[in-house]
Amino acid sequence: MRTMLRQCLAVMRREVYYLWRDKGLRNILLAGSLLGLLVFYATYSTQVLKDIPTAVVDLDCSRESRQLVEDVSGAENLKVVACPGSFAEVEELIRRGQVVVGIVIPENYAKSVSLRRQVNLSVIIDGSNMIYATNAANTVLAITGTINAQAGIKTLLAGGLHPDQAQEAFSSVTFREEPWFNPTLNYAYFLVLALALNLWQQCCMLTACMNIIGETGRKSWSQLKAAGVSKFMFFFSKSTVQIALFILTVLPVYYLSFNVLKLPLACSFWMLLLFTLAFALALHATGTLVSSFARTSVNSTRFGMIIAVPSFILCGYTWPLEAMPQIVQQVVKVLPQTWFFQGINYLTFKDPGWTFMAPFFSALLVIAALSYAAAALIASRS
Repeated sequence: MRTMLRQCLAVMRREVYYLWRDKGLRNILLAGSLLGLLVFYATYSTQVLKDIPTAVVDLDCSRESRQLVEDVSGAENLKVVACPGSFAEVEELIRRGQVVVGIVIPENYAKSVSLRRQVNLSVIIDGSNMIYATNAANTVLAITGTINAQAGIKTLLAGGLHPDQAQEAFSSVTFREEPWFNPTLNYAYFLVLALALNLWQQCCMLTACMNIIGETGRKSWSQLKAAGVSKFMFFFSKSTVQIALFILTVLPVYYLSFNVLKLPLACSFWMLLLFTLAFALALHATGTLVSSFARTSVNSTRFGMIIAVPSFILCGYTWPLEAMPQIVQQVVKVLPQTWFFQGINYLTFKDPGWTFMAPFFSALLVIAALSYAAAALIASRS
């Protein structure tokens, strides 16, 4: 027993030495995700999109149309940066990327409003950037609702209704938006931690993909086998060091995220850390499996990146799984990233409790067990 413990500790020291000696890998693991966190936070520090560039064409030039231009200028998220004289000029501004929204007020706008006729305003939104387009469309929709409400109240007043009655009649049914868990719809809260963890998991996958194949070219591998160190003991010791390193490198990311940048964390930190450990096991097991059947170190890292890089897009975090083809929904369930990023969203925003999170933990542990078992079977035959 003491001999096995000494062997285990010796392999662990050896693994720490090799990981630390690899300067490139060391810098990636220690600094990659931290640098990514700071860059992503700086990118999304404005939290919400404001001052969306807007152009307004006033073809009517009436008091009513000028009031509409003022209403658009006063919108929270729009900024009128140009007032061209024609639709063609608006089209050119959008094509060049100088504005995102173009609003055209038609001729006879005031006359149509006074006669209570339907008025069609042309609103052009640049859809080439979905983030800009979605925010712009929501803002324009809010402005349209306000204008319609004002027009409806004026119509009721013209019919002889008292102002209070007109206001009450038109507002008899109201919809009050109440976003939960992220009330300000803050992009930083939603994306920053997830993007940093995505970078972290890619670095970890790169390390795990060298777990087995990385030993074949070392002279020490033959020496260890000659010394009687079993494969199980050897790779168990190596894996323990690597998983511990994965957790150590994510701790500064969590500290900066929740204590310095004040990103939301609804669950307890220990719950989050335990869930991260389950993911680290599953991720390392997946990388070890890749390392077991790859013929070269280069191919192993390539296979690992093929899994790690697109997994963030396929995990359902930025695009709902339910909106993906059925075959994709089933395939991505074998990826630990799918369960991790879905679970991280629940833990940081909602804290649904142990019962709800149990399937996520179970899925990660099952992936880890099956991947390690397959890797051990393949490695034993080599």
